[in-house]
Amino acid sequence: HPEAELPPSLQLSLAFTRRGKDRRSGLILTIPLCTEQTSMEELSSTLDYLLGIPSDKCKARGFTVIVDGRKSQWNIVKTVVLMLQNVIPAEVSLVCVVKPDEFWDKKVTHFCFWKEKDRLGFEVILVSANKLTRYIEPCQLTDEFGGSLVYDHIDWVNKRLVFEKFTKESSSLLDELVVINDSEKSSHELLSELQQRRFNGAEGGGVAWSPMDDELLAQPQVMKLLDSLREQYTKYQEVCRQRSKRSQLEDIQTKVMQVVNWLEGPGTEQLRTQWGIGDSIRASQALQQKHEEIESQHSEWFAVYVELNQQIAALLSAGDEEDLVELKGLQQQLSDVCYRQASQLESRQNVLQSAHEFHGTAQDLSQQLDGLLGMLCADVAPADGAAIQQTLKHLEEKLKSVEGALVGLREKGQVLMDQMSNQTSWSYGKDVPIDNKDNVDHIQGVMEDMQLRKQRCEDMVDVRRLKMLQMVQLFKCEEDASQAVEWLGELLDALLKTHIRLGDDSQETKVLLEKHKKFVDVAQSTYDYGRQLLQATVVLCQSLRCSTRSSGDTLPRLNRVWKQFTVTTEERVHRLEMACSFHTAAEKGDLPVEVEQETYEEVETVGKALLDRLTVPMLDLMMSGGGKQKKETESTDWNEV
Repeated sequence: HPEAELPPSLQLSLAFTRRGKDRRSGLILTIPLCTEQTSMEELSSTLDYLLGIPSDKCKARGFTVIVDGRKSQWNIVKTVVLMLQNVIPAEVSLVCVVKPDEFWDKKVTHFCFWKEKDRLGFEVILVSANKLTRYIEPCQLTDEFGGSLVYDHIDWVNKRLVFEKFTKESSSLLDELVVINDSEKSSHELLSELQQRRFNGAEGGGVAWSPMDDELLAQPQVMKLLDSLREQYTKYQEVCRQRSKRSQLEDIQTKVMQVVNWLEGPGTEQLRTQWGIGDSIRASQALQQKHEEIESQHSEWFAVYVELNQQIAALLSAGDEEDLVELKGLQQQLSDVCYRQASQLESRQNVLQSAHEFHGTAQDLSQQLDGLLGMLCADVAPADGAAIQQTLKHLEEKLKSVEGALVGLREKGQVLMDQMSNQTSWSYGKDVPIDNKDNVDHIQGVMEDMQLRKQRCEDMVDVRRLKMLQMVQLFKCEEDASQAVEWLGELLDALLKTHIRLGDDSQETKVLLEKHKKFVDVAQSTYDYGRQLLQATVVLCQSLRCSTRSSGDTLPRLNRVWKQFTVTTEERVHRLEMACSFHTAAEKGDLPVEVEQETYEEVETVGKALLDRLTVPMLDLMMSGGGKQKKETESTDWNEV
């Protein structure tokens, strides 16, 4: 309604629409009544004006009218409700009369609205202010009715005044343009008619028509007016173009400032409060999720930036010279803020990614250290030296893996600290370094803690390595001691079975005696070697604190074999010495008769003693020496003897 003007009563909030809607999506019309006398004429004109604002489609859904009678008299409220029947009966769906708590209780019975529903054409209910939410959502009610809807009536009236002025001026301008267009058409027709009448003679050879002076003067006047109209119209077009251009520039400037203000305000504040790196993988993942939410909000504004940049580029390509500086300034300001904010988002994302990798490496390293510590704390009970070597190899591989992981942790920690040192925050028009001391202290603390744990494990590996090498040596000593017992047994066996010759003469017997001494020296060395090995096992057992472990029966076996060997070798020496004496006495053949008789007696005596010695089996001698050697067949060359 361009011709409509705001009624004075609207300035006094006599009746006005809310921005809220009822449960049927219908508009809400509020009529606040006061203690002063209400002019029904003003109220009627105000309602007429307000009902001209919504569209027919919107009005078809019906109004919910709130008549606030808490500060008014009952007869005024009743009059207003009855007036609605004459003003807007078709559009009203429901009238909610807000009553005082107990002011009308006795008077209501004199007029029951619900009995008048058919006559009124709409339903009327009496309701307390705190019960109004039964019919209308709280978010669609203003605070005086216990709702949360924000409404400023003065602001709304001011906007309506601007709107009415604009529509009135626009309509007037449109009417003038129509007149101008019609006038220009009539002028062209007038000029055409005058020119034709001037040069066309009478039909059929009649007298030519001669124009009057005023007709001649009218032609340049019409042309001058047409030129003026064209000039004014051209100026008007230029004014419209300039207004349109200025409107575009102002719209772009408004949108640019919206983007800039958000990025430098809430957007920057979001990033300023998000500088932690977490203390675990889970914490860094939570921070990454939070950052993705921040990026999502920024993306919406970056999309506006892209659209604005395209609009500015289009205006720059077709714009006037005087607009280029302003447009380029807006474009530069927008680009600077957006690129700076995008750079900070990317920098933050890189830090969080590096933090996630750092915490992941720290977690893996911690698990490796726990596993290595578990191996080192377990009791070592390998079956043999090969098992010990395998365990040692496994420990070395674990330690090497831990060392590699620690190197990787240091590298990732350094990368993370370098990234944080390069971070800046946009504040008060300049880049400000960010205080990351807590984050740096945390990173360095994690690396130092891992270094200490790794060093403790390394020290324990050194102790375990020494212990296991001692066990390898223990197994080797026990194995070699058993081997020495076997060697000594083999020497005893050889002594019993093969060392039986006594020689055919004194020279050969002496040679045998010399060989026997060397044989005994080899056995003595074997025995001493076995004793040393067994002594070493005792020392190793004491060092390893394995008191339950001992050399077993190796030492008794060694002593028993050695005793058997000693008895046997002494017997062997004694027999060889007797044989040597026997051969020496028998070889005195060129002696005097009286000496020869003595020599013979000596040979006979020694020979009989030797024969007696040889009749005693070596086994009996060994048994008498305390040995329990199994019976061996003793071969003696009696013919030789």
